[in-house]
Amino acid sequence: MISILTRSFTRVRRARRTVSLLLAVLLLSGCAVGPDYITPDQEVPSGWIDPSKASPSDPAALASWWESFGDPVLTGLVARGMSSNLDLKIATERLRQSRAALGQASGALWPSLDLNASHQRSGSRLPGSTVERAGDSSVTLSESSTKDLSRAGFDASWEIDLFGGTRRTVEAARANVRASREDLRDVLVTVAGDIGQNYLTLRGLQEQLKVTRENLAAQERSEQITKKRYDAGFASALDVSGAQAQAASTRAQIPALQAQIRQTIYGLGLLLGQEPGALLAELEGEKPMPGVPAQVPAGLPSELLQRRPDIRGAEARLHAATARIGAAKADLFPRFTLNGSASIQASDLVSWSESVSRLWSFGPSVSWNLFNGGATRARIEENRSLADEAFASYRKTILSALQEVESAWVAFDRETERAALLGTAVESNRRSVDLATRLYVEGQSDFLPVLDAQRSLYGAQQALITSRSQISTHLVSLYKALGGGWDAEKAGE
Repeated sequence: MISILTRSFTRVRRARRTVSLLLAVLLLSGCAVGPDYITPDQEVPSGWIDPSKASPSDPAALASWWESFGDPVLTGLVARGMSSNLDLKIATERLRQSRAALGQASGALWPSLDLNASHQRSGSRLPGSTVERAGDSSVTLSESSTKDLSRAGFDASWEIDLFGGTRRTVEAARANVRASREDLRDVLVTVAGDIGQNYLTLRGLQEQLKVTRENLAAQERSEQITKKRYDAGFASALDVSGAQAQAASTRAQIPALQAQIRQTIYGLGLLLGQEPGALLAELEGEKPMPGVPAQVPAGLPSELLQRRPDIRGAEARLHAATARIGAAKADLFPRFTLNGSASIQASDLVSWSESVSRLWSFGPSVSWNLFNGGATRARIEENRSLADEAFASYRKTILSALQEVESAWVAFDRETERAALLGTAVESNRRSVDLATRLYVEGQSDFLPVLDAQRSLYGAQQALITSRSQISTHLVSLYKALGGGWDAEKAGE
């Protein structure tokens, strides 16, 4: 059968060579309709407004900014999150889907070939003649026939992309792949930043809990001193009541802090793709907050366009939207298709070579939608509007990125100043507590100044710890705003 098919297609091959040459000329001379995409130039400031702690760009340092805190626990959590976070797995699958969609779009550029084969057996039974038999009996004889029909061949078609509609569709699909890749990188930035902020918040809460317990212990000692003085007749019941109220108020802060600590650990578990309590044993132990680096490798605002994945993704979506204008515009023009088929059929499988019939056809076809009520032009206008929307979104993403960086800068810088002032306040309040306590014990003052001094010290200490925690989280926000937390290897390239 294969040899017969080979002989049958000899003429088709000769015609195909001629048509292939003609197609090559057409494709070389053809052009894709619609606008060609050019990355738009975007104006950005030449420098940051408040670059007091900025240093030249360091892509490697930004890619693993968490290492600048010098905390191995934080580094380990981020590394685990990069491999197990469920948002990352979702983004990875979306990238895989966009690549598959590109493969589907690219397939339309090639001919399609369908192989088919069949075998049928049909039969018929026709009325026959009546034959007289001995003994005045008769029988009717019928005539029957059986016929076999076997067929094998192929059908081929190729739509010539003369006006570039399919090529524009492939271009849009390729841009969508790039956008999905940037979305994955953006998730990397977000996951690293969220883990960092939650971890630093956790250490701040644990330090607050530690300070609260230390203040409670000091206030309980003051309460005992007041009771002894009351028993000796040197203090009033009001002093005892005030000391007890102060200690009870501080003691009431502990359960709330413990709840926040647990909730933060639960949040870290989710970021690592684990159950809420999976990290309790690992993270409930109190550890001090890590220090912050003195310099941030911020670089220049113009570098933000290439470093922020959301900006790169918005630019890729603008590219895809522009390409879809051409894909829609190609529907205004005729479609040219080459169709061909070849087959052999025979009615006798035994003597195939003698009873075979050879059939083939080849030729071009053209279709042109001359009128559809303006639907094609409306679709073109819709895609132009979508491209304009994508450009506005691209520009907004750039401005939002600049705003996020500047806001993180000023928050980080001013909070650093605030922490220094709060540190001075803590030292002053500590001296006030010591002095007020000594004067009270010596009988030179009542207990009210002690209560006020202890309350002020506790408030200043809590404010200082909160400020130090905010310095760290503001710094993480700055790293996120700068697009830190990803490199090409982690994004699957």
